[in-house]
Amino acid sequence: MNSLIIIIAAFLLFFIGYKYYGGKFERLWEIDPKRPTPANTKFDGVDYVPARHWLVLFGHHFASIAGAGPIIGPVIACVLWGWFPALIWIVLGSILIGGVHDFGSLITSVREGGSSIADIANQTISRRAKMIFSCFVWMTLILVIAVFVYFCADTFVKEPKIVLPSLGLIPVAMVVGFMLYRLRMNTVVATVIGLSCLVALIFLGNIIPVNIQNNGMLIWSVVLLAYCFFASILPVNILLQPRDYLSSFLLFAGVGFGYLGLCILHPNLNSSAFVGWRSTEGALWPMMCVTIACGAISGFHSLIASGTSSKQIATEADAKKIGYGGMVAEGIVALLAVIAVTAGISSANLSISLKEMGPVRLFGLGFDGISKPVLGQYGGFIAITILNAFILTTLDTAARIARYLTEELTGIKNRYLSTFIIVVCGGALALSGQWNKIWPIFGASNQLVAALALIVISAWLLCKNKPLIYTVIPAVFMIITTITALLYQSFSYLRSGNYFLFSIALILIILGLVMAMEAKHVFKKGLLCRKV
Repeated sequence: MNSLIIIIAAFLLFFIGYKYYGGKFERLWEIDPKRPTPANTKFDGVDYVPARHWLVLFGHHFASIAGAGPIIGPVIACVLWGWFPALIWIVLGSILIGGVHDFGSLITSVREGGSSIADIANQTISRRAKMIFSCFVWMTLILVIAVFVYFCADTFVKEPKIVLPSLGLIPVAMVVGFMLYRLRMNTVVATVIGLSCLVALIFLGNIIPVNIQNNGMLIWSVVLLAYCFFASILPVNILLQPRDYLSSFLLFAGVGFGYLGLCILHPNLNSSAFVGWRSTEGALWPMMCVTIACGAISGFHSLIASGTSSKQIATEADAKKIGYGGMVAEGIVALLAVIAVTAGISSANLSISLKEMGPVRLFGLGFDGISKPVLGQYGGFIAITILNAFILTTLDTAARIARYLTEELTGIKNRYLSTFIIVVCGGALALSGQWNKIWPIFGASNQLVAALALIVISAWLLCKNKPLIYTVIPAVFMIITTITALLYQSFSYLRSGNYFLFSIALILIILGLVMAMEAKHVFKKGLLCRKV
């Protein structure tokens, strides 16, 4: 099938979903632009800071939720099960489940004073539910930090040309933040200056590669952990907001170049639309849903929405643009990833290519193929640079949210100490090399966080006497999907004698079911009260 037909159909559905389905949730939550947001009422100059413009916050939010997930997951899924089921889940999942999850997490947190989803679980379900959710999320975030530190350090060692643009963006972002918030410079002018510096860094990176071979992994890991520490403790408007804002333009440019190349070439998709119901990773359902993950729905998004974005949004009028719009934008990135590897690569056997190259290099090769009319020979390099930039944005945001959770769980109010704990734990796991033994189980666990977040949002709507159908149905679907996926994985680990992963999968299943049972009692009681 011609890729241009797929792009037009998908974009039309994304537009309809954002405008009409997203608008339904604005009415459900009764969005009021005049209602003060926590960024204004609880301003502290560190975490609660209203974004100068909604685009600045959208840049931070989108850069944080995107990461590598909407690229790696869809690439693997379309190779294993075919591009057609992958695209169906990406488009419909983003519109009907992911957008609802992200918007609901953001606006519910805003209404609760910037509280995290875990805190809202305490208010709407039970103290036990909060503790289960918080511990589950904390462990997930430590793993995310460990894995992304490893991936980023490994990329710096193997691709020294991207070091300068990746790390050089940090001081550039701080200068842009100073211009926006201290000098009150025009947003467009400050943005143009920042992006010009970013383009210059990309060209300089090609000329001056930073090559560290001896102990490169250790050195870059320490540098990245130090970055996590400072990114977590510094006021959001100094580093986090402007860095993620500028990074988002990098992704927008990459996505734009990719789609422009597709419009010029409009190639046919080379791989099979449907490979089969079963693959080496299991059945299409539920395994494809948890493999694509961020491309359709991700529990990590609820942590960003309620962890940092809800504390920076200046007006409720921007909630749909940032929450629902951010998820739609991520769906567009996932769509590009699928088309890149199926239309940009001439190889007839993508499964062999995936094993030999891995999903990141496979995407780079595919992106190079579809972007040649625009970027020439630099398409693959730019694709990897973009991907690495978003790994860094996930790192800094994960560290800050993990700090919030550490403070909530332990009562530590010193942000330096709580951040130090996070960095030490994540660093120890990254440097030990043990993260890869437990990483496979966390694809499903990320989706389980999303399911639990939808349950919390539904419980909040129940307390406010509002309709539940739009959040409860996705919550039930995701609970069933993720628990089934974890059961499948646990049996697989048991058969292979991997008792460590089997134990972790079993613990996650128990935690998810206990949380669901806690919510069930609340819903039952609440629905009975409504009838009375």
